[in-house]
Amino acid sequence: MTDNGIPLGPDDLEAAVAGGAVLGGGGGGTIAEGLRLGREALAAGTPRLLALDAVQPDALVATASLVGAPGDPRARVAPADYTRAWELVRTLVERPIEGVISCENGGTASVHGWLQSAVFGVPVIDAPANGRAHPTADMGGMGLERMDEFVAIQAAAGGNRETGAYLEQRVTGSLAATNRLVRAAAEEAGGLVGVARNPIAASYLQDHAAPGGLSQALELGRRMVAGRSSTRPEAIVNVLIERLAAAVIARGEVREYALRSEGAYDVGIARVGGAELTIWNEYLTLDVEGERIATFPDLIVTLDQNTGHPLTSAELSVGRSVVVLAAPASQLILGAGVRCPEHFVALEAAVRREILKYVGVDVLTASEGSTT
Repeated sequence: MTDNGIPLGPDDLEAAVAGGAVLGGGGGGTIAEGLRLGREALAAGTPRLLALDAVQPDALVATASLVGAPGDPRARVAPADYTRAWELVRTLVERPIEGVISCENGGTASVHGWLQSAVFGVPVIDAPANGRAHPTADMGGMGLERMDEFVAIQAAAGGNRETGAYLEQRVTGSLAATNRLVRAAAEEAGGLVGVARNPIAASYLQDHAAPGGLSQALELGRRMVAGRSSTRPEAIVNVLIERLAAAVIARGEVREYALRSEGAYDVGIARVGGAELTIWNEYLTLDVEGERIATFPDLIVTLDQNTGHPLTSAELSVGRSVVVLAAPASQLILGAGVRCPEHFVALEAAVRREILKYVGVDVLTASEGSTT
């Protein structure tokens, strides 16, 4: 690959984590962790961003991810764990991996791949597996399970070394089985593992990933950073209204909040005024007085009402003043894994709410030509 893309710097990092935190929809990791990981990448070298159309169609591209429950207090993933997972997955393929993509957008997830780019010299391809955060690895799988005879390849590393929880894992097999094993590894490691997975030809990404998804996060984040400089939190709200067709659904203090780690997921519920948000890492449903307002993959966002700072579901607390917004899925760049109806069954079971019946037919029918 002769074109290694454009260099990414500190200003890009600030924009990526801000825009990514919104597109995380309650998941995708925190801004604080994204800044930490991004600064590690910038200290290690120069990560570079490359458009998908500049990549050779047969070039192997692998996904960088963080799997588990970010809210689990035992969770430990060091920058070295991300690079170790990349090293491990490279041992499972016979030719070089020439690019890296993030599995999704998020406060942390939007910079997944930056460290691998800086350390190993591969570009970050602007085609994340999904343009918003999602709770299950199946939803970040770009419909690969629908490919005949596809063999998944995944590697994971993470855990607290001081307590003996650190582990490494390499697995191959069906996508569903390897996803379960990686999730089990995250739980065993204390909540989280860094993951590198599923090297695939770049040509597959055009119709199955979310080309331009990182650019959307960067553009949104730059507008948010500019709005933040006005010192008016409402400026951030206006950016989301203008750029994502978002609507303000509720404002006020979190009056009820319950979150627990279960099976390496954060699962729970939050209430703000008359609004109820269900949580499975991401916000999955938003109801007001019993009426469904937004349903995953619609984007449900919480902002700190005093600062405009995007908050993950794990950063809420009773009494914290927030703004709840919702944006339609039509404003997002969605990967094929989020368009598979069968992937919504686990979401409904997790939060005990109907979900699939509320998902727009335009989202699901878009998958028919892109996941086979």
